[in-house]
Amino acid sequence: MLPTRRRKPVKPATVSGWRHALDKWVLPTLGDMPLSDVSNAALKLLVEEMAAGGLAAKTIVSYSLVAKLVVASAVDSNGDEVYPRKWNHDFVGMPIVQSAKQPRPAFNETEVSAIIAKTLPRYAPLFALLAGTGLRIGEALALKRGDLSPDCRVLSVQRSIWHGREQEPKTPAAIRMIDIPESLAAVLLEYVADKTGYLFTTRNGSRPLAQRNVHRALHDTGAKAGFHAFRRFRTQELRRARVPEDLIGFWLGHARRTVTDLYAAGLQHDVAWRRKWCERAGLGFGLRWATKVVAIDSQQAA
Repeated sequence: MLPTRRRKPVKPATVSGWRHALDKWVLPTLGDMPLSDVSNAALKLLVEEMAAGGLAAKTIVSYSLVAKLVVASAVDSNGDEVYPRKWNHDFVGMPIVQSAKQPRPAFNETEVSAIIAKTLPRYAPLFALLAGTGLRIGEALALKRGDLSPDCRVLSVQRSIWHGREQEPKTPAAIRMIDIPESLAAVLLEYVADKTGYLFTTRNGSRPLAQRNVHRALHDTGAKAGFHAFRRFRTQELRRARVPEDLIGFWLGHARRTVTDLYAAGLQHDVAWRRKWCERAGLGFGLRWATKVVAIDSQQAA
């Protein structure tokens, strides 16, 4: 018997985004139309409604894709689309997303240090870890004590959290090891001393922190950007230190793009090489919370 091909399940966060697009825009605009009538003219109407609603170009493109997926989902007994479409983006007025003009805020050294100093002590280790490793927020909230090496010099990303529920990381490449500079590891070692489950939990320790609460704590410090600004900060620090791109991609959990990347994949197992570059890059910010103060140079080794 031939093996059954199974598609990878769609992540809950993606489903939630699709549901929002349907409920807020697609169904109110096109919901009364038969699928057979959802053509370029209908898509043009949807695009115009979203543009009038002030949605950004990238959001309009993403939400329009949901409408296209609904039409394409109707298939016959042979698996062929019942209503095949050749979408005409010029006709529908689909906006062009210019990557160079997309806002990509990044914190700088002063901002990171200020955030850590101003926030409540229970959030400071989390923000320091985000800035010092480039972790995605869902990956950080899913960390457990067993994901850190005994000396807190290496962490293992095995899972993510979305709306309080564990799920697989964003991509296969997101399952990885991340080296932590010694300065941050020393502070984390003290923080996790009494931890057994999740590292960052509610006050009673029963559940991982909710992302919305962490977001509120971040903005209470006066920060003008979101969690991804920590990730961009870390990327910039690694490039300032001229860390090899292979290693930057590995630590950040980016997929390999070329055959050369695949050939060099074995480098990730060279722990001494990783450690050397980790310490050379350092953190690029100071740590200050509660009574502990740790000053850290941007580049700790030449």
